[in-house]
Amino acid sequence: MTTRKTTAKAEPSVGFTDDERAAMKEHAQELKTAARRGPRASKANGEQDVLTKIAAMAEADRVLAERIHAVVTANAPELTPKLWYGMPAYAKDGKVLCFFQSAEKFKARYATLGFNDVASLDDGTVWPTAFALTRLTAQDEARIGDLVKIAVS
Repeated sequence: MTTRKTTAKAEPSVGFTDDERAAMKEHAQELKTAARRGPRASKANGEQDVLTKIAAMAEADRVLAERIHAVVTANAPELTPKLWYGMPAYAKDGKVLCFFQSAEKFKARYATLGFNDVASLDDGTVWPTAFALTRLTAQDEARIGDLVKIAVS
């Protein structure tokens, strides 16, 4: 009697992707940097971190991130730029209100502008909290500016 070994088909991993793990590691590093800076940290530190991260992005994402940064900072100067999971974000009272996700980093078809629950965007019982970005027109930038103003109110 011969025994035949069968190899089971590999099941897909049911955990975090490599990109998600990398983002969590970046977030841990961001927390360490913030702790190291302590109370001497300034809004300028966060802004420089964000601008450095944006400058390192692939061109398509960089162009979008630069415009998002300009629109957010122009329409809500009270928000504090910071990195959040390795991506540009803008905080109100220490909590991330909105953020940009590059398409390349997460191997997505489009970049994303997202809003967290601290954003005052409530509109009835259903409202969008994330927007796909492929390019930005002047009209898009105006809409995003209006959303940011509402979100911080």
